[in-house]
Amino acid sequence: QVQLVESGGGLVQPGGSLRLSCAASGFTFSDYAMSWYRQAPGKERELVAGITSAGSRPNYSDSMKGRFTISRDDAKNTVYLEMNSLKSEDTAVYFCVARGRLSVYRGQGTQVTVSS
Repeated sequence: QVQLVESGGGLVQPGGSLRLSCAASGFTFSDYAMSWYRQAPGKERELVAGITSAGSRPNYSDSMKGRFTISRDDAKNTVYLEMNSLKSEDTAVYFCVARGRLSVYRGQGTQVTVSS
């Protein structure tokens, strides 16, 4: 059974940091490119960051560059999103997506709320 389970979300003050994790199981994690997306109430889903199956060429949306870092640990079947200098507009549900040659999987998400 394929599972993507996100964790690490919560309430943080503006300027604070969080580290999100997405633990994968049920498929060959190392064969999949991984991405983080987010969706805020009333807004469209937005790509946050992505990383290839080889762990190279991480890419970020412009508003996240320099603040967010995506990484992966294939030994732990986990992808991470380090988020720094958080802003109120970063408030959203964050979820991970795994893309393979033939399959795409998505987790349920974790809530991130940036508020004082």
